Formats: sequence, structure tokens, C-alpha cells
Amino acid sequence: MKYIDLHVHSTFSDGTLTPQRIVEYAAKRKLAAIALTDHDTTDGVPIAQEHALQFGLEVIAGVELSVEMPGRSDLELHILGYCLGYQNASFQERLSFFRKKRHERAVTMLEKLKNLNIFLDGAKLLATTNDNAIGRLHFAQALLEEGYVNNIQEAFQRYIGFNKPAYVPKARLIPEQAIKMITDVAGIPALAHPYFSEINRDMIAMLVGFGLKGIEVYHSRHSQSDVDRFRQYASEFNLLITGGSDCHGEIDKNETLLGNMEIPYEILEKMQEYKKGTT
Repeated sequence: MKYIDLHVHSTFSDGTLTPQRIVEYAAKRKLAAIALTDHDTTDGVPIAQEHALQFGLEVIAGVELSVEMPGRSDLELHILGYCLGYQNASFQERLSFFRKKRHERAVTMLEKLKNLNIFLDGAKLLATTNDNAIGRLHFAQALLEEGYVNNIQEAFQRYIGFNKPAYVPKARLIPEQAIKMITDVAGIPALAHPYFSEINRDMIAMLVGFGLKGIEVYHSRHSQSDVDRFRQYASEFNLLITGGSDCHGEIDKNETLLGNMEIPYEILEKMQEYKKGTT
């Protein structure tokens, strides 16, 4: 059996591993393919693909976009894009816009933390991420490193989680915009980790109406009952099944989730067959 991991983040967004290290981890764990799905950027994709040549590893061009369901500002969904024609100039301009908005959000979060007498090294934090997609996980790691919290979870629960004192909402697309962004560059739009988004059948139907083509059935936080339910949605709405660890690197106890699930290669083959049939 050949296995894959189609949900991985690098240092180009909120992961701790460079694209090269991700490739090396994947090769060590004998994966046949991975997808690099950083938030609002594809800059790590060509680096990973070039490095993967020496290992015989497939690297699928991916991205993860944040969306807000109509009438639900409290509910954020994530849409994964796979097999993208990511070099498209208009697509890259849109991603750059959202990275700029992330930077502005980070500056506001730093100010909110200062008002709570929490003084992070903002220059270091912003310089480290540079033009990459800075997110709340970067803040959580900084809060942990500088001794304000005891773990990543506490950072979200006390300061930067939804409606917490230093929370700032990020610029988000509406679902049809994110799906169109992906399909405009011949990509496959799939719903990420539906367990975290309180997804129900009506919401799936709405997303399918907007052009959703896949659903992440397998995820490191999905229970077997979750897997069964999302497989049923995939069957009912004729959606492609995807799966991945949602690895962000060596976050917890210096361990990485990369390749920790036995996701069969045939899932990727079905995605690639679908793509051939639409191009």
C-alpha cells in the first residue's frame, strides 16, 4: 500500500518546518505523496516540489483559504484547493492581498496584547514571518516562548481565541468566492476538517451549490464516527474524498503529525482522474 498526506503546513504560513524538511519527513515515513496547503500562500510549493525530486515524492500544489458562512460571523470554514495552476498572476495577487490583511491584523493583535500588559517582541514576530501568512498560531508560540502561557491551548483560551481579549477577526472570503478562486486556476475545492466547523447536511448542500468538489473525510482529529458521517456526505453529494494530518510541524512535544494516518494513495488518484476529466 502507498499512503499520502494531503494537508500539511510549512514555515510559509503557520508551520514550524520548512518545505524541505517536510519533504524529508515525508520521505522518511515512506509517503508516496503530500500536498502543501499553506494558508493564503503557495510560495513553498515550488521549493517542496524541487526538493522532492531526489526522493521520488509527489508534491501536490495546494492552499487553504478562510471563509465565513453567510449570516454566521462566528463560524469560520476553511476551503482547501488542490492541483492548482498556482502561477496565475491574478490568483497570486489575491493571495498577496490576504497576506497583507493578516499582517495588519497582527499589528492590531500586538496592540491588544499590550493593553493586557503582554509585551511580545513585535518586530521579531513580524520579521520572522516576513511576507508569509502570519496567523494566531505564531502568536500562541510567541506567548509560550516568552512565558505568558504554559501551552499553546492556554494562549487561545485566555487571549487569542474567538471573542477573547486579544482576538481580532481576519479578512475572510465568502464560500463562493473562495471556491471560484480555486476553480479559476483549475483547482479542486474541498472542505477542510468539517468536524471543527459544525458542518451539517444543509451547509454541505449550500457549499456544493457554490461548486464544492471535495470533503476532507480523514483528519487527525476526526473520530471514526466523524469519518463515517463525512463519507456519507461524500457519497450523497458525489464529492471527492480527501484526507490529511493538518500537520503544522513540531508543535506538541517536538512531534509531527505528518504521515501519522494511513490514507490510501487511491484517494489522490481519484482526484487526479477528476482533474483530467475537467481539463
